[in-house]
Amino acid sequence: MIDLSGIEPFASGYNRHCYRHPDDPALCLKILRPENIEARFQRQAWPKKALGRARIDDNRQELRAHQQQAIRALIKDGHNELVWAHLPQFHGAVETSLGLANMSELLFDDHGVPGETLEHYLKHRGFDQPIRDAADRFCKWLLETGILTRNLLPHNLVIIDRGGQPELFLVDGLGAPAIPDKLATLPPWRQRYIGRRIRRFYLRIGWETGDRSTSWEASQKL
Repeated sequence: MIDLSGIEPFASGYNRHCYRHPDDPALCLKILRPENIEARFQRQAWPKKALGRARIDDNRQELRAHQQQAIRALIKDGHNELVWAHLPQFHGAVETSLGLANMSELLFDDHGVPGETLEHYLKHRGFDQPIRDAADRFCKWLLETGILTRNLLPHNLVIIDRGGQPELFLVDGLGAPAIPDKLATLPPWRQRYIGRRIRRFYLRIGWETGDRSTSWEASQKL
């Protein structure tokens, strides 16, 4: 068991805390915040409550997302490098003193600098050509691999310098939990699904870099 006594998270979202592995600072440990999970569960309407708490367990969903058909097939065929070209390497669930954690690569660039989120980059530097090119490579990778994601949100993408150019890495939002496994195995359906995620991604970037006079939710209804 990994002892996290006295260690503070280096980052936190609403549902999870992120810790550095005490014996290997190149690894990230994601641990649920049970109090927030419970509060989120209690806010839901009763039909969703009937589905249980597991459906809002981000660690459980992340484990399932890494078992999706596209990733399994690529790894089975020896294409590990392609899988991790735009994802942090994932090492599964481990026991810690704070409960189960999902363990994955902590992303640094070639100079040992932690990556910034695409959201932060867009806010301060806009959608410039290097990041346009990085976004294009990322989207082509999605289409090539058939890896399924949820909606691609800029705060869930991190920019890492690799080989002298920026690359986008998806650190949250992998998988499509509402999609039946059998449907996800059909290449034409996967391509249409990914194409919709990509179109929505660019719309979101346009909103992030625009005047944001309306909310993201309202902008989609215009």
